[in-house]
Amino acid sequence: MAKLSETIKSADWKTEKHAPVIELPDSIAAGEPCTIKAGLGKAIAHPNTLEHHIAWISIFFQPEGAPVPFQIGHFEFAGHGPVFTDPNVSVTFKTDKPGTVHAASFCNIHGVWESSAELSFS
Repeated sequence: MAKLSETIKSADWKTEKHAPVIELPDSIAAGEPCTIKAGLGKAIAHPNTLEHHIAWISIFFQPEGAPVPFQIGHFEFAGHGPVFTDPNVSVTFKTDKPGTVHAASFCNIHGVWESSAELSFS
């Protein structure tokens, strides 16, 4: 039996429609509000139909030197024809350390996908 961690997929969002795209500032100052955007479909659109859709996106931040990441947002999407959501989210937070932003998304057919990006300080 596979562990959950062994089933999580990752890929370059430019070639894989299920990998979350993370957008964040080039750098921020300590304690300054930081807005992170995460979503799917920037390079390749995800279908987002009742049969094939993104159910949720979670965003985590792991400060430099911290043993574990902290969840800073979890967003669930409803898709009930004829209304379907666009799986793109935004969250603002503050930190006093640089670190790594992680985003995970769940496709009801293709499972959990992850991406990460570094948050730098100026």
